[in-house]
Amino acid sequence: MLSIITNVFLLIFHPFYVSIAAVDYNEKAQSVEVSCRIFYDDLEDALKAGGGKRVDLINPTAADKRAMDSLLAGYLLKHFRLAVNGEQVNLRYLGYEIEDDVAWCYLEANNIRHIANITIDNRILFGQFPKQSNIMHITANGKRKSAKLDNPKSRAVFEFADSLVR
Repeated sequence: MLSIITNVFLLIFHPFYVSIAAVDYNEKAQSVEVSCRIFYDDLEDALKAGGGKRVDLINPTAADKRAMDSLLAGYLLKHFRLAVNGEQVNLRYLGYEIEDDVAWCYLEANNIRHIANITIDNRILFGQFPKQSNIMHITANGKRKSAKLDNPKSRAVFEFADSLVR
């Protein structure tokens, strides 16, 4: 009984840190589409730590929105990397939106003709939160695979060669 009470106490008073990234291969568009779901307050902390400036993802002015996009693009492109078939790909930042307490951030890589494997290095929020976990769901060639990376483990490889149809 004491164990249950202790666990409940820890859950209530000990915050958890998690992000979720969905990486989807769009065969028709020959692109990899990435959407990251990150608690916006944690993301603001990470952006402040990197730039030292006041960060407000929810209520930016028009000028601040451009600055937020630039800051966020730099952060995401530094902390989320993707290789397809052993080759590093250039991700492009598309933007972000806020939904409830979460920031949805979007990236994309183009000119991806086929996928045999994907390697992801996801260090989002690792510098701020030692207990950060990043969950990833990857969909390619009709198959979905998932992985959970607990800080400091930041890299996962997903094989799709067995489902590759040419």
